[in-house]
Amino acid sequence: MIQDIAPRKLYNEFRNKKPDKNDYIAVFTENKMLVKETGNGIRMPQFSELPAEIKKAGQETGHAGTDAAEAFPYLFCIEQEDYYLYLADNPVMPDAQAGLWLMSLSDVRSQAGREFCFAAYTAWHLCQWYRRSRFCGRCGAKTRPDKKERMLRCEACGNQIYPVISPAVIVAVTNGNQILLTRYANRAYKRYALIAGFTEIGETAEDTVRREVMEETGLRVKNIRYYKSQPWGIDGNLLLGYFAELDGSSEIVLDENELAAAEWADREQLKDMDDSFSLTREMMRVFYEGRAEGW
Repeated sequence: MIQDIAPRKLYNEFRNKKPDKNDYIAVFTENKMLVKETGNGIRMPQFSELPAEIKKAGQETGHAGTDAAEAFPYLFCIEQEDYYLYLADNPVMPDAQAGLWLMSLSDVRSQAGREFCFAAYTAWHLCQWYRRSRFCGRCGAKTRPDKKERMLRCEACGNQIYPVISPAVIVAVTNGNQILLTRYANRAYKRYALIAGFTEIGETAEDTVRREVMEETGLRVKNIRYYKSQPWGIDGNLLLGYFAELDGSSEIVLDENELAAAEWADREQLKDMDDSFSLTREMMRVFYEGRAEGW
């Protein structure tokens, strides 16, 4: 899956430091990312490769002040390579001569390697948090980055704001030699997927499984078994994967506001669906190989 970058490893401990010339910088304009085209594919640009106006802006206008470390907050390290985020409201334009292009995250997923995708999605998760937390939700004052941990602090009222991670479930509902496949309604993603949904207040993950399956398809499930989890930074989620068996009638009552389609598929139909990238597709492969009963 996307986070499986071994033998390399993610180190996400916070560091209060500024970028060096060889450090990688995640730059987003709207929902597109600035990428550097090289002979070996695409990657994030290094600080030294950024347009001059970006480096200058980082020295003059930070997230909520003039500290360059606020304009380029530290993100994480993968082995010995440090990653930073560039925070600015002004749009960044591509520069073909410098090999810099703006690319959607969906295109990054299809064209880049797993490690770069993982770094890009995780950077986007934190970018969204910074963008949405510029002002205190308690008093409305501007927030400032903390110097000791990844947190934004309101100096006016003392409110402390941490990155938000939203738990959600992915559910593979099985019925003997069949699995329930769905397609989302009103989304760009048109491939087959599994039932999914966010955990609500006061709800266990297993309760979420039962509720989401019932709400979207009218089906009941039993023997709910946890499989594994996956960070999914593009939506700020932590996905929790579950297998569950049909309990009772297999007749589907479709929630057309959520799903464009839901149908039972035979095991053999999943033969070529694994993309080695997402939890959803890995769970399809596990069912195809007959290993779902082990969870």
